[in-house]
Amino acid sequence: MTRAEFSYDFPHRRLISIADLNPLDVDILFDRAEHWLEVCRTPAKKADALRGLTQINLFFEPSTRTQASFEIAGKRLGADVVNFSAASSSTSKGETLLDTVKTLAAMNPDLLVVRHKACGAAAFVSDATGIAVVNAGDGMNEHPTQALLDAFTLTQRLGPLGGRRVLIVGDVLHSRVARSGVQLLNLLGAEVRLCAPPTLLPLDADRWGAEVFHDLDDALDGCDAVMALRLQQERMMAGYIPSLREYFHFYGLTARRLEAASPGALVLHPGPMNRGVEIDGALADDEERSLVLDQVEAGVAMRMAVLEAIGTLARKNEERRQ
Repeated sequence: MTRAEFSYDFPHRRLISIADLNPLDVDILFDRAEHWLEVCRTPAKKADALRGLTQINLFFEPSTRTQASFEIAGKRLGADVVNFSAASSSTSKGETLLDTVKTLAAMNPDLLVVRHKACGAAAFVSDATGIAVVNAGDGMNEHPTQALLDAFTLTQRLGPLGGRRVLIVGDVLHSRVARSGVQLLNLLGAEVRLCAPPTLLPLDADRWGAEVFHDLDDALDGCDAVMALRLQQERMMAGYIPSLREYFHFYGLTARRLEAASPGALVLHPGPMNRGVEIDGALADDEERSLVLDQVEAGVAMRMAVLEAIGTLARKNEERRQ
């Protein structure tokens, strides 16, 4: 792979929301992710697509999969990658987010990957610095690259998602994954369903473009794939669910429960998983039905595609200014 081989003029200087994308953008990102998925499975995983560019990963929330995959993605594309840890930064001394990002922007990075507990933080950083920004999760708002990698993972097994029935079950209320996922699945023509206890559904969920259920067995009927969401107990006050045991009884995914879905229905989970709460451990490890590790592998490839597209545009804009 060389820089010249990415010929599509990606029109977006940042990726904050799935709403930033149109179907052609998604097709291009899926094509590039498929290319990078193949490359990552070879001994020679490195490329020079982002050689000479600097990528800073600004993570103000804990992360394993997302931060590691963005770091690996950037390095495999040849970027100089710097990981920013809020715990060891001046934010722990009271520095504001604005002062932090302006300080980092003065060092002239080319790409910022931002994860923050506040909704709108990624857009704020982008507006404040003018630097190319990728949203790696902003509060309960959105997580666009997770939605992209989840849908890409499904297309690898199911082909085009138009007309496919996909269920998202669990803590929809607190889930940025669900918000981005529903938008993207609708864009791709899938039939989307949401299932959760009433306490874990947003009040406007019926306006998301998805059919809403409270009974999991009814929701699973005819589904080609189902994604279990983590119970985000760190964002909850008391009273959302009676107990973890009761939650699993009514909303936990098991092989027996999947009998209500289409034959061979696939299972996803964006992680981290709480086994025995959102999903039975045996089902999570089922190599035929579970796509959990496929999602992790696809995460690197999809984030390579996103960084390549936005980084290529950032390079072109810089060259025009010179």
